[in-house]
Amino acid sequence: MEIRPARPDDAEALAAVRRDVFPFAVMAPATIAHLITSEGAGEKPLHLVGLADGQVVAWGSASMNTWTSEQGQAGLNVHVHPDHRLQGIGGALAERLHEHLGEVGAIRVRVFASPSGVEFAKRRGYDGSRQMHYSGVDLRQPLPEQPPTPDGIELVGLDQVTARQAYTADTVASRDEPGDSPIDAVDFDEWVREIWESPALDKALSVAAVAGAEIASFTAVETAGDRAWAGMTGTLPAYRGRGLAKLVKSVALRRAAAAGITGAFTSNDDENGPMLAVNNWLGYRRVETQTGLLRTL
Repeated sequence: MEIRPARPDDAEALAAVRRDVFPFAVMAPATIAHLITSEGAGEKPLHLVGLADGQVVAWGSASMNTWTSEQGQAGLNVHVHPDHRLQGIGGALAERLHEHLGEVGAIRVRVFASPSGVEFAKRRGYDGSRQMHYSGVDLRQPLPEQPPTPDGIELVGLDQVTARQAYTADTVASRDEPGDSPIDAVDFDEWVREIWESPALDKALSVAAVAGAEIASFTAVETAGDRAWAGMTGTLPAYRGRGLAKLVKSVALRRAAAAGITGAFTSNDDENGPMLAVNNWLGYRRVETQTGLLRTL
């Protein structure tokens, strides 16, 4: 077993491991390379790979959460290929990552664990805080009839709006996102680097409902091959209750299907009842429920 820092040329192998661990979590190699090489101010990330006989079989990453006003918040992920579990590599990665977070000032760490990983996390001092539901829809099957577009609303791709418009809509809508820390301190330049310039974001397939000069509602679509991921769907408070989230997601799924995407996936916090209802209506079916857990360092 060997653990070393991740490199951009690990991206293909890391994407393969991640797909074997979470086949419903869409992330292309180019996105992983962008993640490894792109560091925002204050994030202080550490990306590690685990190797067995020279082959990449695990991936661990940790960084500070710079998008919240709460100080000392951090996130951590460990992925180990199913064929290489219970051999100590996941524990070794977690130890290195926790040590790094302690050195850079983390106070509290959040992880999400699949059912098989909950005990792994609890043995390392984590306690459950919430549930996250992952679901998918087969785009080779018919979708529900598209809702009508309300008067005063124009539907466009995110490739037809500015970064500033999209940033404003995303950050305003995200303030109500259920979570362990508020998303209330998102820097524009950091958002552009992490979201707008990410190779994952397909702006042409993503859809915005525009009212005048502002985005009233939107859904951001990330792609990897023939799969898509709904990275974020949000509606500004003044426009809620008009079915806009259902509308933009319905249009985006049709665009994805026309582009050759066969499977679309998303995740929703258990407390996000309105979005869970929208996804159920669209035909999304649950594939896994993960547990969010917290540990104080």
